[in-house]
Amino acid sequence: MTNFTDQNEMPKEMLLFIYDEFKKFILVENDILYKTMFETLYYCGIRRGELREVTCKDIDFNNKSLSVNKNIVSTRGDEGKSYMVTTTKTKSSIRNIPIPKVLLYDLNLLYEVSKKHYVYNNDCYLFGDTEPITNEKLRCRKNKNCKLAEVKQIRIHDSRHSCASLLINSGATINVVVSI
Repeated sequence: MTNFTDQNEMPKEMLLFIYDEFKKFILVENDILYKTMFETLYYCGIRRGELREVTCKDIDFNNKSLSVNKNIVSTRGDEGKSYMVTTTKTKSSIRNIPIPKVLLYDLNLLYEVSKKHYVYNNDCYLFGDTEPITNEKLRCRKNKNCKLAEVKQIRIHDSRHSCASLLINSGATINVVVSI
């Protein structure tokens, strides 16, 4: 009975960054790669695996949107790779997300910096190179920044909750929030 839930069990607390906490968090980040990565999580509300799979061709700079259509899951690495590209979690997870100006600016900057330092093309992972950033690097950098910024530790997934809270506090309708 794996789907059984104990009615007496206390639910896990949902954590999130309010906007002021996120501003403190992002101010301690000086690397454009990580800054843009955390902004993408916060402003777009995408899942960790969706973030790891973003390529340059998923960014539409003209229409100011991010196409989410794939996911990366970690594997044991028996065949040399420690990840696998898969479909999104659900069919409704395939979506185009509007990109706010602050993030669009940093995405442009990251793209230009990356072209200078790597053999970069539209198939490269935006947050990585020919290989996506690892879960461990993402988690370690988040933990370091939380400590430096003196804000609470949240999980990477809690960025989705933070995005939903930001949207609600900005007056977005429930339909918009659910679509993210």
